Amino acid sequence: MNKAELIEELASKTGTSKGAAGDALEAFIDIIHRNLAAGEPVVITGFGKFEARARAARTARNPQTGAIVKVKKTTVPVFKAGADFKKIVSGEKKLTAKKAAPKKAAAKKAAPKKAAAKKTAKKATKKR
Repeated sequence: MNKAELIEELASKTGTSKGAAGDALEAFIDIIHRNLAAGEPVVITGFGKFEARARAARTARNPQTGAIVKVKKTTVPVFKAGADFKKIVSGEKKLTAKKAAPKKAAAKKAAPKKAAAKKTAKKATKKR
């Protein structure tokens, strides 16, 4: 599954548009990026943990030439799958079929319209 397919699946599961699902996915990825860059882990219970790990400086060998190369210390992103995620992937635990989220009916907000009507009526009487 690629990113476009994931966005499509998110849109169908949540009952939103592809644009909204894409924005949500981009926001999720941005949150993970920002937290890991700040050194903070992101833990999603039941799914897994995203964290940044420091790797020490070391020497390595170039496989083509056999030359010894110094590798600088660096920080790399790491994902560790949660227990539930591992069980689902291994087949120990079955996924339950979830229904698509129902679309919420738009709630009418009568109070703000009345308040706005009162304000315009007051302005009209003051101008006379």
